[in-house]
Amino acid sequence: MEIKEKIERAASILRQACHVTALTGAGISTPSGIPDFRSPGCGIWEFADPFKVASIFSFSQNPQAFYAWVRPLVHTILNAKSNPAHFALAQLEEMGLLKAIITQNIDGLHQRANSRVVHEVHGHLRQATCIRCYATVPAEPLICAFMETGEIPRCAKCNGVMKPDIVLVGEQLPAKVLIAAQKAARKSDVMIVAGSSLQVVPAGDMPILTKARGGKLIFINLGVTCLDDVADVVIHADVVDALPRLVEALR
Repeated sequence: MEIKEKIERAASILRQACHVTALTGAGISTPSGIPDFRSPGCGIWEFADPFKVASIFSFSQNPQAFYAWVRPLVHTILNAKSNPAHFALAQLEEMGLLKAIITQNIDGLHQRANSRVVHEVHGHLRQATCIRCYATVPAEPLICAFMETGEIPRCAKCNGVMKPDIVLVGEQLPAKVLIAAQKAARKSDVMIVAGSSLQVVPAGDMPILTKARGGKLIFINLGVTCLDDVADVVIHADVVDALPRLVEALR
């Protein structure tokens, strides 16, 4: 089946849906210049060991290693702009079709595209928490100071190290966000998976929750996933091309 036919098939499924949810991963933000984690030759983990620089254990032992590693990534995220795939999902929400986005990304690009209901299961950069006294503060002033000086952000109350509210390797996902995401997945009669390899659980298990309640799955990815064989429509294409074409097919 040609991509055009698959997009029309996906549009037909969406026209009959009442509650649509989208699950997005790093692949929706790579067109905005933010690298993913596992692509051969360019993925983030090709150049760094996540257990040494991005685990909660390594952070507690050597936060300087984390901040040295994350500084260029934060610079990239802060300068990134939402792309046509982000805007397409925001348009689906505006049309009343899309009820929620579950994202594995920490970049905030869905919100910058004006999506309103976004469950960030791997956290975000808007807030930071002290690992000693657990005080929380808006992250923007800390990030700006860090980007200027490169110094580890510290708590104004106890001088403990501040950690941005992103989920590191070995950390539990934020419980309230995860529960809300799982609830949205179980309620969905259609889930759109865009730019996610589905390799990281529990986020990667969200389509199973939708499928288990009799919902349909629409996958839009450049590569294959472990759940392609249970999806109702699989479109192997760039999300910045396929998602806007899907929106147009629905108009």
